[in-house]
Amino acid sequence: MSLINNELVIVRGAGDLATGVVYSLYKAHFKVIILETQHPSAIRRKVALSEAVYDGKTKVEDIEAVLVKNYEEALNIIANKDYKEIPILIDPNCEILNHIKPTFLIDAIIAKKNLGTNKSMAKYTIALGPGFTAGKDCDIVIETMRGHNLGRIYLEGEAIPNTGIPGNIGGKEAERVIHASSDGIIENIKNIGDFVKEKEIIAYINNDNKK
Repeated sequence: MSLINNELVIVRGAGDLATGVVYSLYKAHFKVIILETQHPSAIRRKVALSEAVYDGKTKVEDIEAVLVKNYEEALNIIANKDYKEIPILIDPNCEILNHIKPTFLIDAIIAKKNLGTNKSMAKYTIALGPGFTAGKDCDIVIETMRGHNLGRIYLEGEAIPNTGIPGNIGGKEAERVIHASSDGIIENIKNIGDFVKEKEIIAYINNDNKK
């Protein structure tokens, strides 16, 4: 199969920020393959292509991602000049790189630490957020912290370190985020976008309620 290598971009992660990256690349006519984990998590699930891992297919605005079984299936999809679905492959360790060499690899996992991305993975490597050093782990780091520097490109050094405190929105910080009380399977009672009151149950984890 022939593939124009300089069009191929591999994106690690398919959460909300990664979805924004994929959207822009797809609209710019790049060939995009997404890599995810078997059980991905996302803060804003309704606008995250990672939901395709659970549902087989998902749509965000006018782009659609489809879960594929292997790298050959992914290549078959993007070989079409006007491909309509973006392939997403469960490949957290980037095994696909044993078979193809992309021109660009973008780490958009937003793990706040490096989960294995290095400069040898592609001709150009880009990473979003803290945990990476431009010039060492990757070629470029992009700032993800809210504020004046959001989106800033670093050719040397690191993004602003993770504070562990959610960004201030409407005067609220840590109280905006609810953390799971235990490991397990979540059953949502409320959907993203629903109006809720303080102390109202929004989900169950292993039958334990979370307010």
